[in-house]
Amino acid sequence: MGFISQYNFRVVSPNVDAGISIDEQLQTASALKKSWPGKFVFLGTFTVDDFGEQGFTDNVIKRIDHCKNAGASGIKIWKNVGMTLKDSFDEYVMIDDPRLDSIFIFMVENKIPVMGHMGEPRNCWLPLHEMNDSSNYRYYKSHPEYHMYLHPEAPSYKDQIDARDNLLNKFPDLIFTAAHLGSLEWDVDEIAKRLDRFPNMNIDLSARIAHLQYQSIIDYDKVRNFMIKYQDRIMYGTDITINENQTDPDAILQRLLDRWQSNWSYLATDVTQEINDITQPVKGLKLPKEVIDKIYNTNADYFF
Repeated sequence: MGFISQYNFRVVSPNVDAGISIDEQLQTASALKKSWPGKFVFLGTFTVDDFGEQGFTDNVIKRIDHCKNAGASGIKIWKNVGMTLKDSFDEYVMIDDPRLDSIFIFMVENKIPVMGHMGEPRNCWLPLHEMNDSSNYRYYKSHPEYHMYLHPEAPSYKDQIDARDNLLNKFPDLIFTAAHLGSLEWDVDEIAKRLDRFPNMNIDLSARIAHLQYQSIIDYDKVRNFMIKYQDRIMYGTDITINENQTDPDAILQRLLDRWQSNWSYLATDVTQEINDITQPVKGLKLPKEVIDKIYNTNADYFF
């Protein structure tokens, strides 16, 4: 974590209901927050493995309280809700399922911020050769279980977006950050419609900046104007994760720095750069300093 001091970073780190056990994630994140006061905050999470079993809702609420007591600044909900979670009737469970309502009511009443990764980029429902971002190509080729083009029986892209929107309709006071450009990465106009419709919805940029870049090649001013108009609703993110098999912290740090520097050049300067995941050079948006400060810094305080 020395990079926090070296580069003056402050970090928001979500726990996720996948991979490393959520208890281990919580324990690690809580310890890091104590070690780096004011520099490191985290989002807790809960498991849905026992969805449908007696006591599920009470257990989740207890877990959320446990995360808060451990220092969590909010709760992260992952894409397994809507994409892999099924009930006892073998039906997919969407994020707006009434059986989850009591959990969201609890978070609204206690003003607990939520980060939701609902759905996936629209590329997920396309064949590999039609994807316009090579990072999506690589991910879904390696994770066919999440490549929805291969699973026509699963909820559609529209189903995922509609369920998330319906959740926010039901709970307009829910403080909600829609991860990954709200899974509407393909069109800033679609994102703008939701930001206008849901005043308590915000977005992060993690792992979707290439989609902004692709759009800005086609319509530079539209993307730049979007970022300026919604400057109070956008938070920077990298989506770089650490798993149990990674033993080289220097390599992880280098990946983080490479992505951060490339993203910074795109958002803060007008430099034209080659992007690994896009076939054409991309000119930076050169956003005003006050916009950059919000996206990279102060909005995180407001959101979490």
